[in-house]
Amino acid sequence: MSVWGKVIGTAAGLLLGGPFAALAGSAGASGDIVLRRVASPERRQVAFTIAAIALAAKMARADGVASPAEFAAFERLFQVPDKERANATRFYRLAQGSVNGFEAYADQAASLLGAGSPVLEDLLEALLLIAKIDGFHPAELAYLETVAARFGFDAPGYARIRARHLAPAPDDPYAVLDVPPGSDLETVRAAYRRLVKTYHPDRHMAGGTPPEFIRVAEDRMAAINLAYGALTRNRT
Repeated sequence: MSVWGKVIGTAAGLLLGGPFAALAGSAGASGDIVLRRVASPERRQVAFTIAAIALAAKMARADGVASPAEFAAFERLFQVPDKERANATRFYRLAQGSVNGFEAYADQAASLLGAGSPVLEDLLEALLLIAKIDGFHPAELAYLETVAARFGFDAPGYARIRARHLAPAPDDPYAVLDVPPGSDLETVRAAYRRLVKTYHPDRHMAGGTPPEFIRVAEDRMAAINLAYGALTRNRT
């Protein structure tokens, strides 16, 4: 079963209460809310997906304009199948109008998925990819900064993630690879090898990132490869 079938059919039975369960219930998910931890990969995938829906939907309203392009980007990143498009759209609209603020969803995501975890980095990166579809608005940047902090990322950690998506400055390739500006070639190569290992899709899937979310990993590796190429080109 795809993660969308799990979200729509069993989300309330898989998650702890709070805003996630309230949103799942309003969307028609069935099951009793009895679990205290999100332990299995399946449960973590459902938690991730509900967090992504809720936070993407709330972000769409941050600048006062919920554009169709942002939801289209969400569908592309999550590979929403045609048969689940109506359910995904309904879930997204319900999240936009829910009484819970985005802070509550970010806090529950950090609690369930692990503050500062690679899975939450995937989610934060997805929000950046969606926000840049129609250009970053100051309100969206403030929103993302707050979400990053509530996810457990400090300012340098978030700057490293953000550098993969905002218009590059001269030192940005160094920020993407998380090395000091002017680092020597061996330092750059070591950082690149570390990032390739860290961001291997299999590792993230085991942590709870749904398989449907592979495009975020592909976009991230493209940015890392681009930065590595910029720093190693014409160097021996």
